[in-house]
Amino acid sequence: MQENSKIFFFCTAVFLWNVSAFSQTFRLQGQLSGWATVTLDQSSMTQGGLRYIPGLSIGKANKKNYTVDPEFSANIYASGLSHSFNDVETEGRIKPYRMWLRFSIPQFEARLGLQKINFGSATLLRPLMWFDRMDPRDPLQLTDGVYGFLVRYYFLNNTNVWLWGLYGNSKTKGWEMIPSDDRTMEYGGRIQWPLFTGEMAFTVHHRRMNLEKGILEHIPLGKGTAPENRFGVDGKWDVGVGVWFEGTLIQQDAEAIPFPYIRSVNIGADYTFGLRNGLHFLAEHFFIQAATKPFGSGEGYTFSAVSLNYPFGLLDNATAMLYYDWKSHDWYRFMSWQRMYDRWSIYTIVFWNPDRFQIYQNVTGTNIFAGKGFQCMIVINH
Repeated sequence: MQENSKIFFFCTAVFLWNVSAFSQTFRLQGQLSGWATVTLDQSSMTQGGLRYIPGLSIGKANKKNYTVDPEFSANIYASGLSHSFNDVETEGRIKPYRMWLRFSIPQFEARLGLQKINFGSATLLRPLMWFDRMDPRDPLQLTDGVYGFLVRYYFLNNTNVWLWGLYGNSKTKGWEMIPSDDRTMEYGGRIQWPLFTGEMAFTVHHRRMNLEKGILEHIPLGKGTAPENRFGVDGKWDVGVGVWFEGTLIQQDAEAIPFPYIRSVNIGADYTFGLRNGLHFLAEHFFIQAATKPFGSGEGYTFSAVSLNYPFGLLDNATAMLYYDWKSHDWYRFMSWQRMYDRWSIYTIVFWNPDRFQIYQNVTGTNIFAGKGFQCMIVINH
């Protein structure tokens, strides 16, 4: 399904809904951000950019006990990357960011269109990052959405059930190395229920991989498609400190893939110390492996991560993140300072990382946090 046809379908659905609406409330909002990033090592480079995300939401009031509302937002950005005055790479694009129509009643909602779908208990390194790419280091927490439908039902005892179907998503998402076949439906579900002082959940998903596009859309693996099944389990509890775990097992049934099973596990904990305004401490340990059998020996990598967050009053907030790669013995360091006002914020970010990232190997393009450097960002919301 082409991008233009998806937009046309969404606009038609909103128009038909709008014709029969009793009364609407329109809300136009947006976020403008500008940034400059400078690296200080031998591969010195400078990047600057502007991004604007305008959004329109429409609420419908009615006399019946349901709500129908759409939301549309776009991602408009332009950036330039320079290694020298004679070597400048520019990029710019306008694309849909969110584009969905939602129907909701008490305890139930259904959403159709381009949307963000994420879940799980982990924060810094997430095995259940299946459909989004939320980077904890990103102050804006931006991520592309997926085309599909999502229904959720919430029971009175806090148990909730999710069901979804995705279609027309030709790019890799989450941890994927091989894109989906956008001509077939992906589908799955999740059930989450209360357990002791917290909750536990089980998640499944099925899709067909596009072997012709291959690894990162560059290395073909053959003709046609091949099935992939995902299974995930996670839980989170409050036992004085917050503790959680998250694990996944992925089966890829293709002869061209030498390791058909991928498993990943995250365990973590957090606690807020009573130090003046409150120092929040979070730690996670994560591994991901590819193997020939579901629970046999495999090859992969292991990370540990720590995050510290401290608010200096109402306007200032400091965050520090530290990652350690147990295989290559590399450290990843990230520190940021946020100054917040009513409608705008200033971020100052310092990073000291390896030149080549091992954390998110499936993300193509230049990683602006590679090496050593700093970034300044200004964000205005309206």
